[in-house]
Amino acid sequence: MRREQRVLIIGAGEAGEMAVREMVSHPEAGYLPVAFIDDDQKKHGTTVEGLPVLGGRDKIRESAEELAVDHILIAIPSASGNTIRTLVRYCEETDAELKIVPGIWEIITGDVTIDQIRQVEPEDLLGRESVAAEKQHLRKCLHGKRILVTGAGGSIGGELCRQIAPFEPALLALVGRGENSIFEIQADLERVSGAKVAPVIIDVGNPEAIRRTLKIHKPDVVFHCAAHKHVYLMELHPVEAMRNNLLATRDLIELTIESGAERFVMLSTDKAVKPCSVMGASKRLAELYLQHRAAQEPATKLMAVRFGNVLGSRGSVVPLFQKQIRRGGPVTVSDPTVARYFMTVKEAAALVLQAAALGDGGEIFILDMGEPVKIVELAEELITLSGFRPGADIKIELVGLKPGEKLSEDIVEDDETLDPTRLEKIRLARTQRDLSDVEKLLEDVTALVGSYDQVGIISLLRETFPSFDAYRKVREGRARR
Repeated sequence: MRREQRVLIIGAGEAGEMAVREMVSHPEAGYLPVAFIDDDQKKHGTTVEGLPVLGGRDKIRESAEELAVDHILIAIPSASGNTIRTLVRYCEETDAELKIVPGIWEIITGDVTIDQIRQVEPEDLLGRESVAAEKQHLRKCLHGKRILVTGAGGSIGGELCRQIAPFEPALLALVGRGENSIFEIQADLERVSGAKVAPVIIDVGNPEAIRRTLKIHKPDVVFHCAAHKHVYLMELHPVEAMRNNLLATRDLIELTIESGAERFVMLSTDKAVKPCSVMGASKRLAELYLQHRAAQEPATKLMAVRFGNVLGSRGSVVPLFQKQIRRGGPVTVSDPTVARYFMTVKEAAALVLQAAALGDGGEIFILDMGEPVKIVELAEELITLSGFRPGADIKIELVGLKPGEKLSEDIVEDDETLDPTRLEKIRLARTQRDLSDVEKLLEDVTALVGSYDQVGIISLLRETFPSFDAYRKVREGRARR
């Protein structure tokens, strides 16, 4: 007969009590609750559901050893990401396996059950609350509308499509260059929704193909998610970065206006703020062009949404770390001080839709990304969640910043002010920048891309963005030493 798995519960509140009752009611699950940990000193020395509350988080290691626990269950559904990350660091000093109860909204809608107790996932380290959707505004923006999403096979583009489909659009056109990823998102949508879906395999950088697609599908709303996003690769290929992230976006904006669409929403990045990379600069120039055209008051409402790294998206740091952990390490981190803003893909997509419904044209919306997370701490926590000890079982190797990478990201430019919107998690960046030079900049970039002049592109970006030039000078100075 299998030995019962001894469980130490962190959190002697309602969720912890529910979890204990579930374990006791379902002995066949094999869990035996043995004690609570709670930071509320008033509970120390008391019993909850017949179990002792042994103390605060500083008692985790001692209690886990003395009670020979197999699992530690985090039962604090309202905990912030910082709290979860701190608890993970305390728990990494034990040999116990970490588990967690559902989030606060799941608790509200139903009791904790044995089936809901699960492994701690990377998303839990953010501790982000669910986005409370303004469904009335979203329905007005999406229901019965013809929607086109570029980059629909990507992480964010695909999630946008999944969240749009329940609003019953008249059509959801999935635009992308990769046939396999478009096939997969089409299959997902057709399995879970009745939305009319149209897969479109084209290169967004082909203006004639875009014009033909817009003419056929006649979208009311265009979400532009397609982009080259890898900083280091775009440092090696500046012409392709400008061609895909800037010039294709310019053409798509113009063709969307020409088609008579109601809204155009471009996804941007915090790397566009004070850009020091080619990728960031390409997205910043795209933002500026969008604002320049919006100022001319076209019938189409043009807006951009700026946010940071998406946790678990394809090619991002979390899947890379998980792959390195599965190989036995080392986990590679550029610098011990590097920090990034993170969001879950579901939260990012939900807020992009909210921003799209908010916009009247010309806005750059900035999503609330919480506090930046140190990458080395994220690596340590993922190693712990995988059942290993950071530095002992899995090494962390510092490899230095790659070209184009910053130690930390900004969310607003020096010439921008940040204003609230009616939605708590979305703010509005208002620029004071003179946009009169934007068309000339685009003409220059077009000529440089046409002649495949990589050196010329770097020179133009250095002249345009002080942050880009300053970064280059620092790196060149290091290289000469």
